[in-house]
Amino acid sequence: MVHILIPDNLDKAGLNILNATSGVTIQAAPKMSREEVLAAIPNADALIIRSATKVDAAMMDAAPKLKIIGRAGVGVDNVDLAAATERNIPVMNAPDGNTIATAELAMGLMLSLARHIPQAHGSLVAGNWDRKSFTGIELRKKTLGIVGFGRVGRAVAKRALAFEMTVIAYDPFVSAETGAALGVEMATLDDLYARADFITLHALVTGDNYRMINAESIAKMKKGVRLVNAARGTLIDDAALAQAIKDGKVAGAAVDVYEEEPPPANHPLIGLPGVIDTPHLGASTIEAQDEVALQIVATVLDALFKGEYKNVVNIDVLTKLAKSR
Repeated sequence: MVHILIPDNLDKAGLNILNATSGVTIQAAPKMSREEVLAAIPNADALIIRSATKVDAAMMDAAPKLKIIGRAGVGVDNVDLAAATERNIPVMNAPDGNTIATAELAMGLMLSLARHIPQAHGSLVAGNWDRKSFTGIELRKKTLGIVGFGRVGRAVAKRALAFEMTVIAYDPFVSAETGAALGVEMATLDDLYARADFITLHALVTGDNYRMINAESIAKMKKGVRLVNAARGTLIDDAALAQAIKDGKVAGAAVDVYEEEPPPANHPLIGLPGVIDTPHLGASTIEAQDEVALQIVATVLDALFKGEYKNVVNIDVLTKLAKSR
């Protein structure tokens, strides 16, 4: 019998499979506090989380039976990967489930920036009939720069091309030939900054690109550029972007992710004219929640019962596990 702890709100589709699986017991809740997780985790063979639960070394030390950490989603920023690797615990994610939801949100944010949709709605609700203040621009014939050309970046490119945009992308791990096959020109980062009318971020955060959107990089961009971030809050220096919007260098920004979530009340981009803020909605569709739940449950069960490890992000642990057998 294996016991799986689920301290975040995993979709019912995943819970139904676990409840129907012989040899499995679960403890699940919409939201557990850290104290509640620490009290429950000593009995857990596997842990399935979303973004709310922070899994650090201390939590792993409290879990002597823990064999698997599953993240129902893509990002694993909330897991101490080094600590997991040291303890021979594979950390697995669900990389495909959120792709379309996040790409569609990025397109929605881009359209909202181009046409001032949230601001126009707010104005009308307030009793105004003001059309002139909300004159926008078309996406057609504009250049979109995509930073990070993985699953989500490519899904955004496909949709942007349907809007008759010119799409360029930066990703050091993607060849020019791969981009060309998808109708996208691969560019250097500086070239992308210089040419793009819209820039959308779809990169993971590494030591090299932490706060990559900063005063120095913004200075390389076209005047009137519009930025979309539905990837990671730590890709942006919020204060620098806020200042660039106030100065008129950046025409607008749409932000779905924040360095600290929920963001503090004095966050420089929240409430700033020209900025659209949403509360981390990238994966918030019915379809995406079903898909990530089904994918991570299948992955965790395969690891526990078949010894098959898929979508492991701390890949070095697989070598250590193989040597220990």
